[in-house]
Amino acid sequence: MFSRYRPYRDFTEFLSAQFPYKVQKISLNAGFTCPNRDGSKGHGGCTYCNNQSFSPGYGKPTKSISEQLSDGITFFSHKYPEMKYLAYFQSYTNTYDTLDSLISKYEEALSYPNVVGLIVGTRPDCMPTQLLDYFEMLRKKIFVMVEYGVESTLNRTLERVNRQHTYEESAEMICETARRNIITGAHVILGLPGETREEILSHADKLSQLPLTALKIHQLQIIRGTAMAKEFYLLPESFHLFELDEYVDLCIDFAERVKPEIYIERFTSQSPKNLLIAPAWDQKNYVVREKIIKRFQERESWQGRLCR
Repeated sequence: MFSRYRPYRDFTEFLSAQFPYKVQKISLNAGFTCPNRDGSKGHGGCTYCNNQSFSPGYGKPTKSISEQLSDGITFFSHKYPEMKYLAYFQSYTNTYDTLDSLISKYEEALSYPNVVGLIVGTRPDCMPTQLLDYFEMLRKKIFVMVEYGVESTLNRTLERVNRQHTYEESAEMICETARRNIITGAHVILGLPGETREEILSHADKLSQLPLTALKIHQLQIIRGTAMAKEFYLLPESFHLFELDEYVDLCIDFAERVKPEIYIERFTSQSPKNLLIAPAWDQKNYVVREKIIKRFQERESWQGRLCR
């Protein structure tokens, strides 16, 4: 099923099957907030979250959607002039607004030249039925993907990091979204405080039972300006931050338990040095990915090898 060089189902293969040309995601900040930031469910947001750590330099909320797309396309088009683009609503909860406001922003993005699809990152407790209806209708005409922040399948962990939703809500919404033929992804963090190695690996078992198209994985990072950074300084014994080689092996162990039909979009995330407290690997994402592929080969393993 998998080649020796790519012993897991890479998300780029999925995109290649969807489009007859190269596509690139353009990350957008539409100025949204979250229900556990504005007091609707809680305050302070997720304890690990500083949005600056994953928002690119061109994604400024002071700019319009079209301006951000223009900046992003300018950034990427020098290398691949014929490339098309996916508008990726990434920052905070991108389904958390009035229906009219949300649709207006999505439609602005989709009307921009050379934008051929939409990816929306959100929470499982922030997807109203009317918006799912809209995505279901839109999916019949254009590429639409919804990514849900699951983060952990353990409710005690979700409570500890102030997610303000349960894993059961994640599973239910993933099933409902996929049932409507909307491409569905999930995001999970490996190494959240209080989780044992076996509990981390059990996330793969549980997520493999869901109708997911794609899965994003990355290591826990301690980011300046977050509640988790304070917790890390006060209770460092609560955290196990993986050394790079240890994390590479963890990724193999995790992928072995991921259903082979699920595309893996990434294994790591890289935050800006000025924001990152730990772990300080000082390695580009693609370098870590190559290490993971090499370790797959050394272990003669592949995604789904131990999937039950």
